[in-house]
Amino acid sequence: MSNSKGLALWHQFVENRDTTKLDDLIADKAVLYSPVVWTPLQGKNIVSTYLIAACKIIATEDFTYVREVADHEHAILEFSTVIDGISVEGVDMLQFNDQGKLTEIKVMVRPLKAMNIVHQKMGEFLAKMK
Repeated sequence: MSNSKGLALWHQFVENRDTTKLDDLIADKAVLYSPVVWTPLQGKNIVSTYLIAACKIIATEDFTYVREVADHEHAILEFSTVIDGISVEGVDMLQFNDQGKLTEIKVMVRPLKAMNIVHQKMGEFLAKMK
């Protein structure tokens, strides 16, 4: 099914931190719901930019998925990682289209201390990308 292709590409992206495959993974009109920014971020370019940042800040060598629930077009992936000594727990909620492209990602992070470090580090990284 479409999700198996998209989910496999997602896992390759996260495991290998291979940002060169994002064009194959993300749909043109993809939407990102950030844990920090209220307004949804729309379009392949902005979603790619945020995923590149997340790859560098969140998906480090400490990153691991601890649970996965998936159906034919959705996946909910619970993760844990450590950023600057702070334990971070979160969830990636993914939606894929019939071609296996990511159309939506919603990210949740907890606890507040973790949210604050993610916000700080992502902000610093994204400012350097401009």
